[in-house]
Amino acid sequence: MMYDERFITPMRQELTRVGFEEMKTAADVDAQLTGMQGTALVVVNSMCGCAARNARPALAMAVQHGARPDKLLTVFAGQDPDATRRAREFITGYPPSSPSIALFKDGKLVSMIERWQIEGRSASDIATDLTRAFDAHCAAAASA
Repeated sequence: MMYDERFITPMRQELTRVGFEEMKTAADVDAQLTGMQGTALVVVNSMCGCAARNARPALAMAVQHGARPDKLLTVFAGQDPDATRRAREFITGYPPSSPSIALFKDGKLVSMIERWQIEGRSASDIATDLTRAFDAHCAAAASA
């Protein structure tokens, strides 16, 4: 099902405003993730309540952390089906869920937060989980 883009745009912007790049096609996903070096955070965004209340606020907090992924990427489930399907092919060993948050290092999935780990939890608790994963797998951002 495709949603009216007027409803989705603000949900997309919650992530793009804090530095996430959208991947709207399977080709976009392949360009970003195939043979990737370094770290990438891939968010399967969603219009559900737990994405709005928990996941997107947690992501906005987490990307302010000193150590953070080289790339911040997102697909939108239910809106960009080809991109979402292709991104999920990289997220091996986990059933499809949205929202979900995957951290890759040199093309390998190193950390995963599934929907069940988002629902009913505070944004700050989820942000803490993310920053711990960043500390373990990402370099600190260079000072300006």
